[in-house]
Amino acid sequence: MTSNQPPLWRRALAELLGTSLLVCIVVGSGIAAQQLSPNDVGLQLLQNSTATVLGLAVLILMLGPVSGAHFNPVVSLADWILGRRSGSGLTLTELGTYVVAQTVGAVSGSVLANAMFEVGTSISVKERATTGHLLGEVVATAGLVLLIFALAATSRGALAAPAVGAYIGAAYWFTSSTSFANPAVTVGRIFSDTFAGIAPSSVPAFVLAQLAGAAVGLGLLLLLFPSAPRSADDVVLPHSSEKASA
Repeated sequence: MTSNQPPLWRRALAELLGTSLLVCIVVGSGIAAQQLSPNDVGLQLLQNSTATVLGLAVLILMLGPVSGAHFNPVVSLADWILGRRSGSGLTLTELGTYVVAQTVGAVSGSVLANAMFEVGTSISVKERATTGHLLGEVVATAGLVLLIFALAATSRGALAAPAVGAYIGAAYWFTSSTSFANPAVTVGRIFSDTFAGIAPSSVPAFVLAQLAGAAVGLGLLLLLFPSAPRSADDVVLPHSSEKASA
């Protein structure tokens, strides 16, 4: 591909906005689900997962052409690691900028959702770090990384929006952790003591499990798609291979 990428500040803004809206969708739909179906946790999860599937697909379509729509530090990290093998992907400066933007965006999205539903921003007390939940995070993150980079490696990045949305929606149900699979989103969900919240004490273990899952996903990717590093510039949606100066 030969088109220029947008400058880094614009890509960072897209990552901040996208991650903020993603967490707002997750937390906000969780609050709405609690209010609409207070006595049915299964229905709450269905409402929460459905909103997330649809919202995530829309966000990828909307912001992917600007930043690649990573919205996730493990995706950006994997992009940087693969890019070192082929001279593509994010640079180290871009990686740091993306991760900061994603984390700030995640926290702001949680605060925004709380404000819209007038529940107040408070630290979650919902402990989640059990052995089963951590294994679920490894599985969820490994599958997500493998999916995203496999699509790029096979020139099917245009399918990322529905594919990633569908995977996350399924992983809400087939993983015990309900598939956080995202360190920034995990941090953001600290700031809402509601259905989607997570206690700060559970976050370090979740993030470590997500990093382990990313490593597993990358290992599987390189075994299955050895040419994947050459496609790092096309994650999540194809946008450019030339770096424009910020």
